[in-house]
Amino acid sequence: MRRTALLIALTAAAAFGGFAATAMNDLLDNRAEAAPATAPVAAAPLATPASLPPSVDGQTMPSLAPMLQRVMPAVVSVHTQQRVAVNNPFFDDPVFRRLFPQVPQERINESLGSGVIIDAQRGYVLTNHHVVEGADDVSVTLADGRTLKAEFLGSDRDTDVALIRIPAENLTGLPLGDSGRLLVGDYVVAIGNPFGLSQTVTSGIVSAVGRSGIRGLGYQDFIQTDASINPGNSGGALVNLRGELVGINTASLNPRGSMAGNIGLGLAIPSNLARDVVHQLVTTGEVRRGTLGVETQMLDARLARSLGLAEDQRGALVTQVYAGSGAAAAGIRPGDVITTAAGQRIGDPLALHNFEGLQQVGTKVPLQVLRDGRPLSLEATLRAEVAASQFAAVDPRLAGARLGELPEAQRQARGRGVLVEDVQAGSRAAQNGLRRGDVITATSAGQVDDLAELRARLSQPPSQLVLLVTRGNVQGQLPMR
Repeated sequence: MRRTALLIALTAAAAFGGFAATAMNDLLDNRAEAAPATAPVAAAPLATPASLPPSVDGQTMPSLAPMLQRVMPAVVSVHTQQRVAVNNPFFDDPVFRRLFPQVPQERINESLGSGVIIDAQRGYVLTNHHVVEGADDVSVTLADGRTLKAEFLGSDRDTDVALIRIPAENLTGLPLGDSGRLLVGDYVVAIGNPFGLSQTVTSGIVSAVGRSGIRGLGYQDFIQTDASINPGNSGGALVNLRGELVGINTASLNPRGSMAGNIGLGLAIPSNLARDVVHQLVTTGEVRRGTLGVETQMLDARLARSLGLAEDQRGALVTQVYAGSGAAAAGIRPGDVITTAAGQRIGDPLALHNFEGLQQVGTKVPLQVLRDGRPLSLEATLRAEVAASQFAAVDPRLAGARLGELPEAQRQARGRGVLVEDVQAGSRAAQNGLRRGDVITATSAGQVDDLAELRARLSQPPSQLVLLVTRGNVQGQLPMR
């Protein structure tokens, strides 16, 4: 007992000595520049750095260092540049341009994120869509200091996954693990470049799996972790203790913003989802999603009573089934309430939309529905996603408008809305005054956060449709006739 107590005391003293030395060095590093000495000063003896012993009582001390030595060379820094025109009204004046020819008419926006080499032989680097979105130039800095120009191969905005390629010269890749095996409580490690600090490691546990319902983040099936994820970590690696890539770090939830510090709510894209997206990008150059081909709305207490269901029943109430769709082939009818899909609980239309968005074309999906108050089992084969431009089938007053989700930059600035990507000249939408670049934030049926909510709002089109539209910095109402 005395020997054990002595060992613990010595270990504590060494640890305290190391801490104190580190703290003093940090303070001294911030000191002002000293004046040159007038007389030679004897060199002080070098202090021996304190360290924990390799073992205690014969038990090896645990460490992540061996695993990280294998993994960290695969995590890279992604640097992007985007040329943006400077909006200056004086540039329209030829006299001004002649007098001040050196005034720049564009600026360079730069951003820094992270990435993971997933195929060393082909030079494939996985990162977030929002890291490279709109970039004119992308470069990658490796752990050994090399900086290589990257080629953009493709991305998927709705899952926030992007694939770039660098020259395959002496690279280290990270194997993709099976994120489906993750359990709440499993230990994970996040690696990235927060705030431009390269090769930073944080650790934690899996706080939740299958996390969804977060506004403004596209299709969602996130891994939630309390490992610190900060700005610059986006696109970095979330690995398990085997050194396998189980997630791509994408966001940190903090209602006070990044300057408030980490609060232990980090989100990562599961590796299984990223693997599917990469496969589609490599083989076809795009991501095609499967869809049931139905329009649904929220099941509230009033509708539940009218359908002979309990008032607290949850699900997605089918209001329309498109001809030739997978739902039509499976026998789904208007009035059915979809409660589960492939074993996943469907509590509302957003949950169904999120489920569909993570499935590939051709996927067979077992469904549980309620029809006339009775449970029914069906199976549907998902078919190609209906184009966003086909909103005319939902409401003819939008005919000619192609709508899409807000880009990440606009989503962070505005928080919600649907982007008008294009309007056909002479179309009904154009005659109603809708323009390319408009952002629809609400309708006369309620606010709009994304395409899924707009579809839900228009599942029962109001007799008078009015859109709340943001155009530049001006917001106004636009009646649709």
